[in-house]
Amino acid sequence: MGCGASSQKDAVGGPRRRPGSVGDVVVFLPGLRVPRSVDLAQALGGRLDRSIVERLSALRARVVEMAMQESAAALKPRRKTAAARHGSSTANLLQALEDYLSVLLGLVKEGSTLRHTVQFTWTNQEDNAAEETTMADAWYEVLSVLHLMAMVCLLQANTLLLPRSYGDGYAPRVSEESRRATVDVFLKAAGYLDCAIRHVIPQISPELRRQLPVDLVEGNLKALSLQALGQGVDMQLGLAIDSPKATLAVKRRLACEMVKYWQQVQESIPDLPGSDGWGKKHRLFVKWKYVEAKAAAYYFHGLILDEGNTEKSHGMAIAALQASEEFLKESKRVSEAFHATPPTSKSSTPFGTAKYMFDKIPKDASSKVRINQDLYTQEKVIGTPPPLPDFALALTPDDYDLPPLDPLWNKEDRCQ
Repeated sequence: MGCGASSQKDAVGGPRRRPGSVGDVVVFLPGLRVPRSVDLAQALGGRLDRSIVERLSALRARVVEMAMQESAAALKPRRKTAAARHGSSTANLLQALEDYLSVLLGLVKEGSTLRHTVQFTWTNQEDNAAEETTMADAWYEVLSVLHLMAMVCLLQANTLLLPRSYGDGYAPRVSEESRRATVDVFLKAAGYLDCAIRHVIPQISPELRRQLPVDLVEGNLKALSLQALGQGVDMQLGLAIDSPKATLAVKRRLACEMVKYWQQVQESIPDLPGSDGWGKKHRLFVKWKYVEAKAAAYYFHGLILDEGNTEKSHGMAIAALQASEEFLKESKRVSEAFHATPPTSKSSTPFGTAKYMFDKIPKDASSKVRINQDLYTQEKVIGTPPPLPDFALALTPDDYDLPPLDPLWNKEDRCQ
């Protein structure tokens, strides 16, 4: 059996360093968990073919180096001009992790006696009690790799959604191409996490599962997967808003789906440390996006209800629009609290759904209240917001399967 251990040291042996600021944040991710170096030759020497040990050691060393560099870059405010270079480095890290995974899986293949041979250590981000976690279980290493792959995708998405200058005389903006690309990136991140939940967590014993850091508990993995899907729908809604062909019904459906995703995130997220650090910031981000989604859903629901010809439908429309305005105000307050919570962050220039909501909701809510007050008494106009329609969720995680074993393991099988 493997065993787990936690300590209060970071990857370089001292207290874990908390960043003061992380720059512009559109997509939340709680930093990057980073693997610590391990002497695989000492742990596996004499028990495994030398070529495999050397290959495994080289791939893991590459992942350690690249992950440390990427983690340091992710925790620094970054100039938007560096977006293209950063996109290349995250793509390289993802490929390095995929390459490592195909060799690592040999330690947990059926019949292997090596699963509990190596003590794997990773630094944590959201777990204030355990700054790093060590486990002698290769499935823990697989789980950590998949989690890091998902976080790198979220980092890619955040980079894509920062406004960029295109040298065309217009102000920096987030292009339609970037927004479309992030939908695929969000689904990819959700796919890695879904694979971890369905295929890796069940392989870890209940005893060791209880020792996993907050970053890797099933509820947090599920919450992050749902978050990725919710932000994917947000991008789809923003694109629909910009499209003259998209009907109000389509926009309302997307907004209502977004509410359901964020509601499920709130239900899934574990009891993160709430006093300070990434845990508190994570909870505020979820609350912000949940309230923002409600503002959009009630807005489009109100516009559709206002198309009715009865006093009742107009009254429900006004109640929905007023609710959307209150949720929009609340989302702004929660957004400010999120960005002010250490590590502090900056609010990027609004685009897509958020920009549309801030432009349209205050105007439409007040104008339609005035119009209907001319037709009906105020007492009949203002009421409880009507329930939102319930739509099936359309976005699902990408189907991601663990990669096939590296052919090097065929040589090991022949030698046994």
